[in-house]
Amino acid sequence: MGRSLQIVSFFSFVLTVWLLFHLYVGWRLWPLIHGNSGHRILLLVLALGFVLYPAGRILGHNGWTTLGWLLEYLGAVWMGSLMLLVPALAVIDTVTLFGLVLKAWVIPLRFGAAAVALVLAGLAWLGGVVAPRTVDIEVEMANLPAAADGLVVVQLSDLHLGSLIGFRRLASVISRIEGMRPDVVVITGDLIDSDAESVEPLVPLMGRLTAPLGVYSILGNHDIYAGAEGSIGFMRRAGFHVLDGSAAEITPGLWVAGIPDGARGWGNSGPRRLFEQAMAQVEPGAAVIYLQHASGNEQAIAAAGVGLMLDGHTHGAQIWPAHYLVRRVFPHLSGVRRVGNMTQVVCRGAGQWGPPMRLFAPSEIYRITLRSPTVNHR
Repeated sequence: MGRSLQIVSFFSFVLTVWLLFHLYVGWRLWPLIHGNSGHRILLLVLALGFVLYPAGRILGHNGWTTLGWLLEYLGAVWMGSLMLLVPALAVIDTVTLFGLVLKAWVIPLRFGAAAVALVLAGLAWLGGVVAPRTVDIEVEMANLPAAADGLVVVQLSDLHLGSLIGFRRLASVISRIEGMRPDVVVITGDLIDSDAESVEPLVPLMGRLTAPLGVYSILGNHDIYAGAEGSIGFMRRAGFHVLDGSAAEITPGLWVAGIPDGARGWGNSGPRRLFEQAMAQVEPGAAVIYLQHASGNEQAIAAAGVGLMLDGHTHGAQIWPAHYLVRRVFPHLSGVRRVGNMTQVVCRGAGQWGPPMRLFAPSEIYRITLRSPTVNHR
């Protein structure tokens, strides 16, 4: 399937699901509203909700910056609210067998479900506004030289710079990272959301993100959607080292390696070849930090000698209860775990995608202190 056909198929699927969500919510809320005026208002709200987000994106890309931003933002908030309304109403349909049982309770239960969903949407909006939390961990790496013991790695992921996340959020994130006093910063993908050219004015601010041993980045799927060459250019102009199937020595005996997004599909030989190409550049016996946007193939990566694997992509599912679906694809949704002799960290990210909202999946930045087994820390 060609790239253009893939994009058309993807957006056709998304729009179909989006339409079905609106139809379902309208169908379940219709009996709760009495009178023609109320029904007209419901239809208007659903129609506006359906078009706001795509209209905002289209206007924003065609020079109507302020209006486009406003419509996109409102549409994105509605998107998040709908993601809570649909499962809330579906629970009531399940309990009442689509109104066939508990008939006297159906209308009150739907009212209650809609109210709970809207309250949760408000909490989710607040969750998207608050600054990312700092997650402070220590990781022992088997081959880490004693001289590198105590080295601080800060992991930034999934910021999604674009029309909804810009200067203000970026400045806040950079200030937070500066306060962590990192030795090295790594960016595990989706720094840019959908248009590399639109974030070009942020290069001077992005360039403030520095560390004594360097800033290393890889491309996530959205960096690629935004234009891979443009995204790489943006990162390099900010002073970052872009790892594209390559590795670099951070300090004697400690290397960082990374590949662009796509590594989950190792049935395609390309990502595996890039991983092997990167690892071939690492000195034998060295400690390795490996950057991969979406998690996957952890057993093979651990067997290749990687001591610390850093991922992003999942956003921790971003808005509960999406966790139950996302876990079917990414069982390790977020946080820290051991895979053989390797530690894996999946970061929820410092931004959001789509809805500017987070519910029970707070945004975060990892501050990782590396420890050598040859050093006594008592």
